Amino acid sequence: MRLADIASRARVSEATVSRVLNNKPGVSEANRKEILRTMELLGYERPERMRTRTSGLVGLIVPELTNPVFPLVAQVIETALADKGVTSVLCTQTPGGVREDEYVRMLLERNVSGIVFVSGLHANVDSDPARYVALRKRGLPIVLVNGYLPDVDAPFLSNDDAAGMELAVQHLAGLGHTRIGLALGPDRYVPVRRKVAGFAVAYRSHVDPAATPAQLDDLLETTVFTVEGGEEATEALLDRGVTAVVCGSDVMAFGAIRAARRRGLRLPEDLSIVGSDGIPLAEFTEPALTTVRQPSEDIAETAARALLEEMAGNPAPRAEYMFRPTLVVRGSTAPPTSRRSRSG
Repeated sequence: MRLADIASRARVSEATVSRVLNNKPGVSEANRKEILRTMELLGYERPERMRTRTSGLVGLIVPELTNPVFPLVAQVIETALADKGVTSVLCTQTPGGVREDEYVRMLLERNVSGIVFVSGLHANVDSDPARYVALRKRGLPIVLVNGYLPDVDAPFLSNDDAAGMELAVQHLAGLGHTRIGLALGPDRYVPVRRKVAGFAVAYRSHVDPAATPAQLDDLLETTVFTVEGGEEATEALLDRGVTAVVCGSDVMAFGAIRAARRRGLRLPEDLSIVGSDGIPLAEFTEPALTTVRQPSEDIAETAARALLEEMAGNPAPRAEYMFRPTLVVRGSTAPPTSRRSRSG
């Protein structure tokens, strides 16, 4: 970009062009508009720092929608933002599809006014937080749900996963279960690690104060957050003689039910199952699923409010807001009534 060409065509000095390009004061509005118009005529793009954000447009990046909890969160956020005249661009990640960083690049090209990340790379302990630091350095408001990066200048909202494990284990131990398994997704995710840590504390508190790390590891199986993952994990845990399984999601719990039925086990007499998330479908399994319900709607509404506040220049305190889940007891849990060998 040659300042002399723009200055000559707009009939201003190169110093004036430079002030406009760098967003400096001391230029009349008429000259500013003429310089910008001249840049467009000459085929020059405005520098990134000069591009005005589309005030009524924000990005919403969520994982794939196979887990019903994510469509619910997305819908609540979209509705809350729409009520304030803000439109959400929904970006859904699927295996082998568009990745988070690519979505961010596309959203920045559209000059969005902010982005909400739901269970994104910020929840992956192996990811580089620099991508979020860079967004904040640009002045872009962001809100991150289910994950925490202490060095990122943004509000974080999370379900209290450790509290959820306390609720589940206390419930099962109170029913008389002493072999309680834990079926989770990959351990590279912050919520998974928090669930594992919470499970260990709860197990030692309510089942066996002397449980060793090795004994606790024997009760843990990590796969993926799918029906098939829940089925696979439950098969492995049944081989280790568990009489109850706590699952990292309700979708995984559906797989746990399928694994139990394949073995001819009665539910809940031979195996008790507890899910996590509290999706509406959990009420319609047979038997109905006991689950740790996270306050998804509250989290989503707070995320929308936090983004609006950030966009308005009223930043929220830089801390992680933890939302406490509740236990919904249904028919999939009961006292164990039969003894099975460790071979299942």
